[in-house]
Amino acid sequence: MAAGPAAATSIERFSNLLGVIYDVPLDTSRWADCLDQLRLELRGNYTSLIVRPGGVDDLGLIVSSSGDRRVLSPHNRYIAMSPFKGLTPDKVVTIQDILPEVDWRASSYYRDWCQPHDVFHVLAVDLATSDGGVYGFRVTRPEQAPAFSTADVEFARRLVPHLKRALNLHLSIHQDRKLNSLYGHAMAQLMVGVVVLDENGEVIECNPAAAGILEMEDGLRVVGQQLEATYANDDRKLQRLVREALTHPQASEAGLTEAMSVSRPSGQLSWGVVVQAISPDQWTEGKHRPSVAVFVRDTEGKAHPPVKLAQQLFQLTPAESALAIELANGLSLEEAAEALNIRRNTARAHLRSIFSKTGVRRQTELVRIFLNSVAWLGSRN
Repeated sequence: MAAGPAAATSIERFSNLLGVIYDVPLDTSRWADCLDQLRLELRGNYTSLIVRPGGVDDLGLIVSSSGDRRVLSPHNRYIAMSPFKGLTPDKVVTIQDILPEVDWRASSYYRDWCQPHDVFHVLAVDLATSDGGVYGFRVTRPEQAPAFSTADVEFARRLVPHLKRALNLHLSIHQDRKLNSLYGHAMAQLMVGVVVLDENGEVIECNPAAAGILEMEDGLRVVGQQLEATYANDDRKLQRLVREALTHPQASEAGLTEAMSVSRPSGQLSWGVVVQAISPDQWTEGKHRPSVAVFVRDTEGKAHPPVKLAQQLFQLTPAESALAIELANGLSLEEAAEALNIRRNTARAHLRSIFSKTGVRRQTELVRIFLNSVAWLGSRN
């Protein structure tokens, strides 16, 4: 590497800088701090990350840092005017590589945007991510500062693969979080509670359905971070299943899961509980590692999918959809009519119309197709 302040960055400083870069995917609020560290290392007055390049209907998004100034610019019309548009991905360039100085000074982008912000020298690279996106990384200096040297460009080039990995990690982590949220929502709508225990048998996570079940303390509860059953016999069996799952995690790979029923002091139908080991991951050693999943089924719970979805799926009227949902929740025709405050003859007329539209002939078939439909997944907690 050629001589120069940026080139002379020590291994320790470079290592610390990489640590800052790789902290960002876990906490996006640290982007500004990361950009500021890069600005200091490259002796710039601004460092920016162009998240969206902008277009006809979208003016783009820029995250910028300049010392104590942290700017999020969601509608920056100057992005589209930049001479750095369309760069070869992952190639570091300076303004001298793009335009002669006379043309740079004459450009409206420089006059209207850069010059008022004391920006003259620019180092730029576009980072192509695994999802097909392109992020623009820019470092600037004022006119009185020296231009970016060959050593500066080389230093930035060494940073490129790390910035790309950080961006790809960010995309992957947040996509996984969205997927996990989606899966958790689906499980909640199917009335399946999921409680995750760590290597010590302590509760570290539960989905919305499980949270609702535990809040009732009707047969199952959390005491001192431990999942417990109300009745002693049930609790002894539950704790045994959890211990076995912790002791023999390989059982999950062999498909060995165990189930039990848990009685409820309220007198309602027992909870159906399944305990399953979570296979250990060699890359997730340490405290609070997910080790056991406890699935809880509310056999008596009643879900309420949006009437509009039921209408769209089966071409029913609002009144017919409301009746079909009550029947799917286990009510008889008479009970459903009473719950909906309609006459029995009206309910029978609705039922005949429902049979005609859905192609079923018996109430049990109607309940089956409704319970198997995707309408339930459209409800909200």
